Amino acid sequence: MQQDIKRILISRDQIAQRIAEIAEQITLDFANETSGDITLVPILTGSIIFVADLIRLLPIKMLIRLISISSYPGSTTTSKVALIREELTNLPNSLENAHVLIIDDILDSGQTIDLVTSVLLTKNPASIKTCVLLRKDRPNTLNMPIDYVCFDIPDEFVVGYGLDYNDYYRNLPDIVTLHPQVLQADNA
Repeated sequence: MQQDIKRILISRDQIAQRIAEIAEQITLDFANETSGDITLVPILTGSIIFVADLIRLLPIKMLIRLISISSYPGSTTTSKVALIREELTNLPNSLENAHVLIIDDILDSGQTIDLVTSVLLTKNPASIKTCVLLRKDRPNTLNMPIDYVCFDIPDEFVVGYGLDYNDYYRNLPDIVTLHPQVLQADNA
């Protein structure tokens, strides 16, 4: 697997430091929410490592409700249409009075955040905020209102720290780019 890595874009130490900073800001922002539950909605599967590290740094009482979205089918490196995967989703019928924090791994096309936000709005939350580990440098993503962004990155395909290519590389501790021949071999 190491031979597939072209370069480390963000190291595990940089990730840990930035998540601690974001966790501190989230804690401050949600500390005064005394009415309603604080509900985190991680988007599976890419956000699992990010969420695990983030929530351990949040000293606030919270619920966790999962939603699973498929937007990178197979060995594609570009986001396709975002679709909810019901079998891995445990959203309640209502989120009335809840203060919701959507957590995703990467803001690429914006389709996933838009879809999840629209679904959650139908459940009447008191508020919705968004948090992403990575935001790609694209006009449509830079203009999207995201409350917490850990890192802005170039418009490159990345893996590691939960992000995958064809369901592999999620376990890499750093965020990396792959050699072009790795991507081409799967698309051949």
